[in-house]
Amino acid sequence: MTQFTDFGLAQPVLKALEEAGYHTPTPIQSQAIRPAMEGRDLCGIAQTGTGKTAAFALPILHRLSLEKRHAPRRGCRVLVLSPTRELANQIAESFSDYGKHLPLTNTVVFGGVTIGRQERALAPGVDILVATPGRLIDLVDRRSLTLEGVEILVLDEADQMLDLGFIHALKRIVKMLPAKRQSLFFSATMPKNIAGLADQYLRDPVQVAVTPVATTAERVEQQVIFAHTGAKQALLAHILRDPKIERVLVFTRTKHGADRVVRGLDKVGIAASAIHGNKSQPQRERALAAFKDGQCRVLVATDIAARGIDVEAVSHVVNFDLPNVPESYVHRIGRTARAGADGLAISFCNDEEKAYLRDIERITRQRIPVGAFPEGFTPPSRQE
Repeated sequence: MTQFTDFGLAQPVLKALEEAGYHTPTPIQSQAIRPAMEGRDLCGIAQTGTGKTAAFALPILHRLSLEKRHAPRRGCRVLVLSPTRELANQIAESFSDYGKHLPLTNTVVFGGVTIGRQERALAPGVDILVATPGRLIDLVDRRSLTLEGVEILVLDEADQMLDLGFIHALKRIVKMLPAKRQSLFFSATMPKNIAGLADQYLRDPVQVAVTPVATTAERVEQQVIFAHTGAKQALLAHILRDPKIERVLVFTRTKHGADRVVRGLDKVGIAASAIHGNKSQPQRERALAAFKDGQCRVLVATDIAARGIDVEAVSHVVNFDLPNVPESYVHRIGRTARAGADGLAISFCNDEEKAYLRDIERITRQRIPVGAFPEGFTPPSRQE
């Protein structure tokens, strides 16, 4: 398919796409939309930034527009499960954008905010519910939500879901769903546990894979700089003083590490915000909004936020700490070079992280070029 108009999507959906300036589907959309429109179960593998959300949102909106019925009270017709609050919000926004000319309702629920408002939103029933697993189960346990009327289940970022320990919650949720349903699984990687989950929950699925497992974004230039732990903060500050760095995401392994990096940058006059699981939802939303609109050009995040940040024009990703899960490297650097742009990913690596680097190079099947210290930078001496 070379144009969205070739799929036979409902006219209100096409109108929304036209208004948004979307004409040509991405590879994952080209392969996934048609079978999803036909009601087939589907397992889609594609790295972040390839248009997965539209690949399931467009056929779902099309099907709901054809099969007009009221959502059950305290229930939903479509359930989309997401690993993080940020990603859940983005998915809900996409459904609102693509479905703005349809008389459909959608809402999003996640933890960290008052549950009462979410219960009131669900009371009359909604067509599309986007949820994180923990808050979904809270609502079910409070009898504020029933899953008996779910017609379509979407599991987005399935590998991240399992990485975050949601496997038991997923198993419990699936048991509450009708056996007769359409199920769509999307993931950036396909480890054995995800393949097993797909075998268990999908019926005769269409398999769609648009990139090899754990490949890195083609347009991302990568380099690794070897630096001892005590030199990383100064090295980051030196790099960020370059005015050509317009918008940069910095990744740390821990929440406390993210806060420490922000404090260190603040001391040398570089404004930055942190986004991680210990931040309240309003704090996270303010930090992400400031990053999106350019008020803050440096956002420091942990891996839990890596897949929920879909911001255009991220020129650089800096791995302040290399991830100990090699697949996370792929997701991190996928935050740059989006929508056809180029990007640069710089990774700092100390002696203890060299094993992580080897794992990353093994899974991505490529050697990351070694970069030198930038001109004018002298690393501080090691603290013994």
